[in-house]
Amino acid sequence: MKQILYLACLVLLVSGCALFEDSRRMEKTAEQLAAEGASAFMREDYKDAVKAYTDLKDWYPFSRYAILAELKIADAHFQLEQYEQAVIAYEQFENLHPRNEAVPYVIYQTGLCWFNRIDSVDRDITPAKNALAQFKRLSEQFPDSEYAQKAPELMNACIDKIAGHELYVAQFYMKTGQYQAALKRFEHIVEFYPGTDHSQTALSQIPECAARTQSAKKE
Repeated sequence: MKQILYLACLVLLVSGCALFEDSRRMEKTAEQLAAEGASAFMREDYKDAVKAYTDLKDWYPFSRYAILAELKIADAHFQLEQYEQAVIAYEQFENLHPRNEAVPYVIYQTGLCWFNRIDSVDRDITPAKNALAQFKRLSEQFPDSEYAQKAPELMNACIDKIAGHELYVAQFYMKTGQYQAALKRFEHIVEFYPGTDHSQTALSQIPECAARTQSAKKE
């Protein structure tokens, strides 16, 4: 019986603390939380910014500041280099507000999240492909946006990385005697990534690779 009473008291105590915490947090208005978030952002204290804007979004979802909070949460994650969380937040913003004037910026930032995760040519090239897709979408859907003006250079960088990865794989196949596979990769680079340095390298290696492919077939 004592044990039951103890558990009941504990539940009431915890519930009371939670209610007190809720009440304390609700004492802040949407305007105050927006100001806190903005101040934290200006101090580059992005963790506090996330907290303030998350409280604002959760407690005042119909406030005129709620949409701003959603966007600034994504921006804060971006500044913290928490790119996975940032992509999720940016995509949620676009899904919820597809006609918002900030959408071109959101697409651009989503592309940058992927772009900043691009690694060396011997690693997974998915980030470069995803970044390229976002920058292409930005250019096609919002060609007059100021962010679309920045897209071509970034797209070229993505293409260069993707072509570099393809060349790395092709040369690996060449070194390991998989000449048919290497030839297909070299030809793919020349066809789909013309104008890149990697395309020129692939083109110069095709004759030797083709000859070795034929030789291997005769053996």
